[in-house]
Amino acid sequence: MTLTRLREDVCHANRMLPVLGLVAIHSGNVSGYEPALDRLVIKPSGVDYDRLTPEMLVEVEVSTGRIVSGELRPSVDLPHHLHLYRQIPGIRGVVHTHSNYATAFAALHEPIPLCLTAIADEFGGEIPCTPYVDNSGDAIGRAVLQHRTQAPAILLANHGVFAWGPSPREALKAAAMTEDVAKTVHLARQIGQPKMLPMDEAAKWYGRYHTTYGQGMAAQPQPLRIVDSAADTGDDSAPLPWGEAA
Repeated sequence: MTLTRLREDVCHANRMLPVLGLVAIHSGNVSGYEPALDRLVIKPSGVDYDRLTPEMLVEVEVSTGRIVSGELRPSVDLPHHLHLYRQIPGIRGVVHTHSNYATAFAALHEPIPLCLTAIADEFGGEIPCTPYVDNSGDAIGRAVLQHRTQAPAILLANHGVFAWGPSPREALKAAAMTEDVAKTVHLARQIGQPKMLPMDEAAKWYGRYHTTYGQGMAAQPQPLRIVDSAADTGDDSAPLPWGEAA
C-alpha cells in the first residue's frame, strides 16, 4: 500500500470514531502500518476529528520510533501502537478508544462475557480485560500482549479499549463491535443474568463468520461515508477509501 492510500484510510477511520459514537472530544485515535515501508501514520494529538486531513497525520518509522514527517505532535498513545505493531504479526491497523459501555466494563476490571453470538462471531470468546497498568513507556503494550486472546480487542482496566486488525478498517470494526456488544450485555444485566454460550458453540459461530461471511475479496464492501453538509456535492460515486486487508 502506498503512503498516500494509507494516510487516506487512517484519516477516514479517525473521522469515523465520533460518527460511530466511540469518542468524546479527542478521546481516541487510529493508526495504520505499512511494513514494506517500515512506516505507520497516526492521528496528531489534540486535533478535532472533523478538521483532520490525511496530510496532518504524523508519519513514524516503526523500527526506530523516529518521527519522519509531520508538523504536529503524534498521539500520546504512539508508544502503545508501536509496541503492538512490533509484537503482533499481521496487524496493520490499531484503534484506541474510551467508548462508554466498553470502558464501563474496564472500570469494573471485568471482561465482556461470551453471552452473544455476535461476540462469538467477531471475538471467538469473551473480550478480555487487563489488570490496571500505568501508561508510561510500553507498559500498556506489554499488558495487552500478556492478556490478549484470539479476540482482536482488549479492555484496559480503569482506562479504555484497544482493538486491532489487518487494516485500519478492520481495527475500527473491532472497536465498534466491542462497544456494541458491551452495550447489549449491560442492557441484558438490567433484566437479569446473561446466559453464557458454550465454547464449542462459540467456535462454530467464529469459524463460520471468519470463513463464509460476506463477499470475500472479489467484492469489497462499500465504505461508510462521512457527509460534510457544507462541502458535500451529492455525488456518492467516490466514497472515501478504506484500508485493504493484508
